[in-house]
Amino acid sequence: MVVSPSGEDRSHWLAAVRGEGPETLRLASRPRWESMNDEERTDYDEARIDYHPELQVVRTSTVKEVAHQGRLLTLLNRREHGARRGLIISGDRTTGKTTALRQLGRLHELRVRQRSGEGQRIPVVYVTAPPKGSPRKLALEFARFLNIPTITPRHNTADITHSVCQVLAEARTDLVLVDEIHLMNLGTIAGDELSDHLKYFTAHLSATFIYAGIDVEHSGLFTGIRGGQIAGRRTLLHTGPFPLGHEWEGLVATMEGTLRLHRHAPNTLTKLHKYLYQRTGGMIGSLSHLVRAAAISAILDGSESVTRRQLHAIHVDHASESAYRASA
Repeated sequence: MVVSPSGEDRSHWLAAVRGEGPETLRLASRPRWESMNDEERTDYDEARIDYHPELQVVRTSTVKEVAHQGRLLTLLNRREHGARRGLIISGDRTTGKTTALRQLGRLHELRVRQRSGEGQRIPVVYVTAPPKGSPRKLALEFARFLNIPTITPRHNTADITHSVCQVLAEARTDLVLVDEIHLMNLGTIAGDELSDHLKYFTAHLSATFIYAGIDVEHSGLFTGIRGGQIAGRRTLLHTGPFPLGHEWEGLVATMEGTLRLHRHAPNTLTKLHKYLYQRTGGMIGSLSHLVRAAAISAILDGSESVTRRQLHAIHVDHASESAYRASA
């Protein structure tokens, strides 16, 4: 099979759906932690370092809204034989678009598995729009996710697309998630071709298509005749920074509760929620990076606690750093 450098395959997706990974890590008791020898301590610290980059998904209002709208669309489209409705998630960087998209797919997959068991069904497909994409590259992303072994470099775009549609139809896929859709600019010839390719998929599959991307409405996706067709069949859902308030404080508290550190005083981050807001501008992605990086730093330096001083030493994205320096 041709392997694309981006995206992921079905096995990685299922591992995330089932929660396989570091999410279940438990903090060792204080006596056990203090009695560890060097080798045990190294292994234990490595496990915690692996754990913190993948903290559990926080059920933000964005995640809940995407899950609700996506669920409605899959139900509405279940008996639809014509033009099925879809959803586009659009917003600034680090506002939780990808997290919400993946969580929607995870919840749908779990519902189907609970109802019908494992079997051979593939209810959800998740791909990333390829940079400087073409219909062939996009088809290969689908083929990669599905682990189709019969595709070789000599196959043309039509062959790959036909194989993908055949597998998806046989697997009764009913939810297709396409991330980074802003890379598909309909102001270019390549963008037109990609749009037509996606339209072919939607016409030949009884599935709900949901896209996510940065500032999609200004990326050229809705321009021209093709863009008008997309706009007429897609609901647009915006994501943005969280306001400073109850939900933000709750997000900080929830994230703090996932830390696995031995000397971290409870509610330290919750008390710093205003400072964290200043550092991140209310961006959930920036907050997640800041807290996770500080937690790993606390393990590496042996402090085992996230403090304001430690947070201040962590660099986040340039946009958040610039805004913080301007406000300070």
